Amino acid sequence: MARLDGKVAVITGAGSGIGRVAASLFAAEGAKVVVADVMAGDAASAVDEIVAAGGTATAVTVDVSKETEVAAMVAAAVDTYGGLHVLFNNAGIFPDDDGGVLDTPPETWQRVMEVNLKGVWLGCRAAVPAMLESGGGSIVNVASFVALMGAATAQIAYTASKGGVLAMTRELAVEYARKGIRANSICPGPIETPLLAELLSDPQRRQRRLVHIPIGRFGRPEEIAKAALFLASDDASFVTGSALVVDGGITAAYVTPE
Repeated sequence: MARLDGKVAVITGAGSGIGRVAASLFAAEGAKVVVADVMAGDAASAVDEIVAAGGTATAVTVDVSKETEVAAMVAAAVDTYGGLHVLFNNAGIFPDDDGGVLDTPPETWQRVMEVNLKGVWLGCRAAVPAMLESGGGSIVNVASFVALMGAATAQIAYTASKGGVLAMTRELAVEYARKGIRANSICPGPIETPLLAELLSDPQRRQRRLVHIPIGRFGRPEEIAKAALFLASDDASFVTGSALVVDGGITAAYVTPE
């Protein structure tokens, strides 16, 4: 039996990268998927791929920092498929001028918080009532390994936002543990996505990241998508308030041997 049979899932940032891979994987596991992305064309093409593979999906354009748009995203899931059981808060940004505490412009700090932290909060806030009406559900929020330790390359706003996601998810898990809603975080290490490729186009900056990964490579989007699938599914029915670290061993290492 597919692990998400009969489930309705909303995935943000699902037009590209980890979210797009997760949308296809969730659909293949039986979910009806709302593919939500700020880029309408990317969301539509992801839906086309899912439908072509025999899955069920619909596209929604959303800026996760906008309360009305997030509410409309959840309403689309309920109106189209009759409920909501899974929310994968995957959307996030990492501007290239997010650096040290003295270097990051205030407007960059604010925008990162609006998307990476407020966006996750708005998603949870909109999804919880729909999940309660649907008999319960699973919320999976993307934090980061930098929520657990300092980054090798300064990225103060991103790191702070992901620390907030981690703490918020724990509190949400405790609040709704006896109401049928589980909430967990994933803490990925650096993942090979177009965003990372652009940020690490400088070979020295790329090597500065890579040297800290004991496994010796960056992660792949499907490795994070599969972690999200586990947390979303009933396989993780006794898992809530957890931070699933998928980082190639970064947080386990004091130093990485040559």
